[in-house]
Amino acid sequence: MRREAVDQKHIQQVLEIEKKAQEVQEQAEREAQELPRVAEQEAQALIAKAKAEAQEQARRIIAEAQAEDKAKEVLAEVERKNREIEAKANANLDKAVAYVLERVIGRA
Repeated sequence: MRREAVDQKHIQQVLEIEKKAQEVQEQAEREAQELPRVAEQEAQALIAKAKAEAQEQARRIIAEAQAEDKAKEVLAEVERKNREIEAKANANLDKAVAYVLERVIGRA
């Protein structure tokens, strides 16, 4: 009888161990099924982040290029106006010299 009780106890322990092993295996299978979904979500989040960063960098580059183009346009306009003023000054220089000479000579 004692031997039967010991055997029954061992059988119960084996059954409990098998039950725990089955639970662990089922949990592992559930986690294994979740991994691809979680990995896909993380990959999509990384892609979205990289895309947003790339778009922001592209906007900054475009803004800098536009600012540089605008600066070049302004500089070209200033240079053009300077040439016009210089041309007018040179054209009027002869008249101004003649006027001054006439005033000086006329007074002399």
